[in-house]
Amino acid sequence: MFDRPQSGTRAVLLHLDLTSQGKKACLQEFADLANAAGIDTAAVVRGSRKLPNPRYFIGTGKAEEVRRLVADKEAELVLVNHALTPVQERNLEKYLGCRVVDRTGLILDIFAQRASTFEGKLQVELAQLRHLSTRLVRGWTHLERQKGGIGLRGPGETQLETDRRLITGRIRHLKRRLDKVQKQRSLQRKSRRKSQVSTISLVGYTNAGKSTLFNLLTGEAVHASSQLFATLDPTLRRIHLPPLDEVVLADTVGFIRDLPHQLVAAFRSTLEETSEATLLLHVIDAHDEERHERIAQVEQVLKEIGADTVPMIEVYNKIDLLDEGQARIDRGEDGKPLRVWLSAHSGAGLDLLRQALSEHLTAVHIPMDPGVIRQRLYLQPRAARLRDKLFQWKVVRGESMSENGGWIVDVAVGEGVLGYLKKQQGCQLVSE
Repeated sequence: MFDRPQSGTRAVLLHLDLTSQGKKACLQEFADLANAAGIDTAAVVRGSRKLPNPRYFIGTGKAEEVRRLVADKEAELVLVNHALTPVQERNLEKYLGCRVVDRTGLILDIFAQRASTFEGKLQVELAQLRHLSTRLVRGWTHLERQKGGIGLRGPGETQLETDRRLITGRIRHLKRRLDKVQKQRSLQRKSRRKSQVSTISLVGYTNAGKSTLFNLLTGEAVHASSQLFATLDPTLRRIHLPPLDEVVLADTVGFIRDLPHQLVAAFRSTLEETSEATLLLHVIDAHDEERHERIAQVEQVLKEIGADTVPMIEVYNKIDLLDEGQARIDRGEDGKPLRVWLSAHSGAGLDLLRQALSEHLTAVHIPMDPGVIRQRLYLQPRAARLRDKLFQWKVVRGESMSENGGWIVDVAVGEGVLGYLKKQQGCQLVSE
């Protein structure tokens, strides 16, 4: 019988370039993941193959090299920068004599360390159990033993069957609890839509500077560091963004290459904040040489969660690290903002980002139609905020005080804005 060896923090990193995939995995990102998990890296082993070995993932010669390194460096763990099948994981552990963790298991471990809210812990546990359930059949052969002892001998379920049943029951329990959280989030989003509050969601590759930008826009002190997945639990704050009164800004978990599907499924309620947003700010590390690959990975995840149709503005961050980085707005042929170049570290370009956000959200909430309509409005005293909006939108053509303390305002607006004004409390249309 083969029992899984104990784990530790001293590890050998195993990185394999698969030429059949047409692109190489990033070794530096893998090392950063190991560092984020608190791993003490003893050695790094690189290799290249056309296709993975079905038994060990790596060839037998490379497996022998890793085994010697594990013994020489007294490593307790081997981290593999790829997703392993349960069979490959078990065979490697048996051959190397130490615990083997693939890329998916490493990311799940980081999430388990960083989860701080009740919802976050539930989501991570659900993802871990889904991952573990695929490892029960072949990777845990000691669980195939049948129960023994007084009163337990004879026909009955094996330990493997017991564990599978317990895990399945726990997964159902977690899904029920997360469904309740999802309903609560859905109600909150419905309330924001009813009150016409826009939501801006920060998305991007992990360590692109989303939390630093979030702190700059909100004045908060959300934890931000250069580590991967420094932000796990979503944070929402209201900010003032003229000409609108308030909008909600959401800081979300960063994406990464080969983000485990278990995590995407478990974080469904959190990621819905992104798919239901009014606008996405795709934060990009402008100094990253592989930023184009990072952008493609983020767009792939957005497509998986159904957020690829949400309007987006790209934010190229960290221009202070570029030789000739200047804050600017790149616009499309229609004049709408497409990209904003800034530095969340120094604050350069923040005013340009606010300008781009105001332009986009104003176009969403006060669409100006080609045909302009002159209309006289009566605004009650309680509609003072709406009066301020009209002046900010520069649609007021004249104003006078009414006898009861309100205002008579002449405006020139499109049909879309006029329909918006008809729905506002304290606002009445006055016939000529």
